Amino acid sequence: MAVAESELLDRLRAGDEEAFAALVREYQPSLVRVARMYVSNQAAAEEVAQETWLGVLNGLDRFEGRSSLKTWIFRILTNIAKTRAVRDGRTLPFSALQDPARVPEAAVDADRFLDSEHPRWPGHWVVKPTTWPEEALLAAETRERLAEAIEALPATQRAVISLRDIEGWSSDEVRNALDLSETNQRVLLHRARSKVRAALDSYLEQA
Repeated sequence: MAVAESELLDRLRAGDEEAFAALVREYQPSLVRVARMYVSNQAAAEEVAQETWLGVLNGLDRFEGRSSLKTWIFRILTNIAKTRAVRDGRTLPFSALQDPARVPEAAVDADRFLDSEHPRWPGHWVVKPTTWPEEALLAAETRERLAEAIEALPATQRAVISLRDIEGWSSDEVRNALDLSETNQRVLLHRARSKVRAALDSYLEQA
């Protein structure tokens, strides 16, 4: 375990409210996004996140550091969210995580993107759009369109792309936190990136 994380755990176990508040601020948005994969609405996702923090407080003394603190927190979340989803009768997110390639959805026009198995540039543009000036990418309106495109994704894809491309998590961190195979994570991420890039391409062509 890293020294900084060990020190944080010591503070949390000692009841340091400032350390706990900082932890909540850091992970709360991501917790809600991931919970939203499983439950039916935003309010339920926020409730799952709150239950997760209670689970964290109650389990700190039993945390053995076999995984990172972040992974442990998100494992607590997914267990609570899955229980809530079963209670609410939601099953599609489980199928989409276990075998996303078999979940029916609108086809992704991926002709403009390299395959997810490409040895160097998986999921990148085959040819960069000609109408993609740097100024446009920096514009607030373009960022809003990107956010809208991500929000419109299926919950499983939205969570994976948010953690990988917004939060900056590594592939291993996402797989461990969401209990995904490498293949399933790659499928979900490729679908999400393809849809977001297609939406961005369409917007820039009209700009």
